[in-house]
Amino acid sequence: MHIAIIGAGNVGTALSRAAVAAGHSVSVSATDRHKAVASAAESGARAAENNLDAVSEADIVVLAVPGGAATAVADELAPVLHGKIVVDLTNPLNATFTDLDIEETSAAQTLQRHLPGVPVVKAFNTILAGRLSSPTEQGITFSGFYAGDDAEAKKTVSELLASLGFQPIDAGGLRMARALEEMALLNISLNASQGWPWQSGWALIGPTGRA
Repeated sequence: MHIAIIGAGNVGTALSRAAVAAGHSVSVSATDRHKAVASAAESGARAAENNLDAVSEADIVVLAVPGGAATAVADELAPVLHGKIVVDLTNPLNATFTDLDIEETSAAQTLQRHLPGVPVVKAFNTILAGRLSSPTEQGITFSGFYAGDDAEAKKTVSELLASLGFQPIDAGGLRMARALEEMALLNISLNASQGWPWQSGWALIGPTGRA
């Protein structure tokens, strides 16, 4: 797949590294291009000149920016996103990282309102940066939850999650993005308050009726 990752922080760089290792073509951009260059050098991705350059040939556009910046980036890119899938991996944490700061049921639904006609899929937000290249623990594969209202877009995102080694789990429509954002908040809060090493992850196990 051709993937554009908007954001060159810890999460954006970690996802770039994992996607490149899985054989995908990745372009990364950042507000400060020097950060994009450094991220690309570390991950093997291409450092784009800017956000528009990053998405020019992408099939999937991943927003790996702070939650509060997601809608502004979406508004910037909206004119060039026709035919592309937007993956929202942001977590809309408040300034003190103690709760979610959202306008609607979920941040992903707000993002979808800013991008009419462009499929938005919530994915990767429940996976900590340190696990994006390490999707198993003690023989258990971490779950890659995703939610969205476009079936074809979700199928593509499911394939991307699987290519990175995760067990894709369809959480339902975009309304369920709220549940995924709460799951991320819980994991982040536990690591911050308990002094954990930021390596925990979610795995849904047990009979599912699937072979």
